[in-house]
Amino acid sequence: MRMPIDDWKKVLEVNLFGAFYMIKAAIRPMLKAKGGRIINMSSVSGQAGQTGQSNYSSSKAGLIGLTKATAREVASRGITCNAVAPGMITTDLTTVLPETLKEQIVAATPLGHFGEVQDVANAVTFLASDEAAYITGQVLAVDGGLVMQ
Repeated sequence: MRMPIDDWKKVLEVNLFGAFYMIKAAIRPMLKAKGGRIINMSSVSGQAGQTGQSNYSSSKAGLIGLTKATAREVASRGITCNAVAPGMITTDLTTVLPETLKEQIVAATPLGHFGEVQDVANAVTFLASDEAAYITGQVLAVDGGLVMQ
């Protein structure tokens, strides 16, 4: 209700439109190469929503839809498209969160701690590898079980 339209647009431009532009630019070379991997960075907020961040959650949920639609469109050409959905990961942004909020998040996370950047990197590395050649249109949550589906 109180979110300025510019805040809404800015987040969607970066998170959703940015991914669309990147996919659009990458598809032609991948088609010529007869294969490739597209990996989008979503979020658990796109799967479950986040209070006070409807722009962010909407952009990340939209990215999941874009991932699935793209996966269907390019699968026959040997291109996979997946998304990674991190939960709470230790970063400069999360270290400044209030301790009470961090404790609540840890309590809600079955593994009982924040993830590390390397956990997300490992998921991306896997999806980019030949071992993931038969995986497409999926959202890989790297969230310690925070958003189980």
